[in-house]
Amino acid sequence: MLRIGLYGGSFDPVHLGHLLVAQAALEELRLARLFFIPAAQSPFKPTVSPAPAPVRVRLLRLALAGRPTFDVDEQEVRRGGVSYSIETARDYARRFPGARLFSLIGGDHVQQLPRWRDSVELARLLEFVMIPRPGEVPGELPPPFRGRVLSGFPLGVSSSQIRARIQEGQPIDLLMPPAVAEAIRNNRLYL
Repeated sequence: MLRIGLYGGSFDPVHLGHLLVAQAALEELRLARLFFIPAAQSPFKPTVSPAPAPVRVRLLRLALAGRPTFDVDEQEVRRGGVSYSIETARDYARRFPGARLFSLIGGDHVQQLPRWRDSVELARLLEFVMIPRPGEVPGELPPPFRGRVLSGFPLGVSSSQIRARIQEGQPIDLLMPPAVAEAIRNNRLYL
């Protein structure tokens, strides 16, 4: 059975924490492919405007270059507006009938799952893989959701920390792939 991972988020910007989670998911879940799905607008951050979608997608492509099991899916940024997981889950269920679909989710979002749009259908279509932050004890998935906790490679870094470092003139080179750091510097992003 084909096993596909879906990794949604703002990726504003993508960093090594994202890539380590993706690699751990690939290995632990024995995924054939993992799709990074940048959100147009996160329903969890309605007042936060991310960097323009083309910038975030370009940085993702730089970060994933040479990694054939990882891909970028731009469907949510193409749809625009608030990005809802159910729309993306329906698309993958249609494109990959019979596949097992795994959705990576931050541990801090788990208890909100029953409030997500069309949550019962979402629980039927996807298995959720919780990503705890370092030192965090993940909670249980609320019914009817099913899934597991990702055990490997937690890294305590966030995109908001990286944006703050850029604005303060601090180095970011060891927190992301070199090509991403170089593109951020060369294009004076996040200043």
